[in-house]
Amino acid sequence: MTQKVDPVRGMWRVDLHTHTSASSDSRIDPAALVERAREIGLNKVAITDHNTIEGALSAQQLAPDLVIVGEEIEVSTGGELIAYFLTEVIPRGLPVEEALRQLKAQGAVISISHPLDRLRGSALGEEMTLQIIDQVEALEVFNARCLRPDDNRKAADLANRFAKAPTAGSDAHTLPELGAGYLVLPPFKSNPEAFRASLARATPGGHLSGIWPHFASTFSKFVK
Repeated sequence: MTQKVDPVRGMWRVDLHTHTSASSDSRIDPAALVERAREIGLNKVAITDHNTIEGALSAQQLAPDLVIVGEEIEVSTGGELIAYFLTEVIPRGLPVEEALRQLKAQGAVISISHPLDRLRGSALGEEMTLQIIDQVEALEVFNARCLRPDDNRKAADLANRFAKAPTAGSDAHTLPELGAGYLVLPPFKSNPEAFRASLARATPGGHLSGIWPHFASTFSKFVK
């Protein structure tokens, strides 16, 4: 079980990759996620369900001070983008250029989730990431569900090489995972501009969750 995070003086801890029951592979009730995030001391949590913002909007109504509305978006190549401060859902299956266009049109902050994870079919991979890297603002440099630590390290190296801000998160699909990955960063107001400025001073942290959460996701898909 994830322990309560230790506060860093003058800084926030933020988990930028989580899922609720609005995703097909999770059964977390949005209210339970909000309660757990407060329990472990997260200052903000981004709810980034697959191809929907319904779970994030539900949670934000309960805790507008805590929840960032995000989405993990499957593009036509099969890989995924991840974005924050959305006002409208981006449908799955769009060409990546169109998905990026729609995200920029609503002022969202755009990253790429687990971009170099060699064991996940939902990763964009290095070739596609490099093709669009000039069009995104950040890369996810720590994802707690990566099974190979090198995949996170290579993503961090790529972010440094191209001067991209880091994002990080637990990729939680179950409550015990929440907070396993996070950023430490300065406090920010709940708007994209303030978030961008804070990301520029962010440091990733956390621990890998191991293989069991992947089985939990598969079970959730089966049950649902």
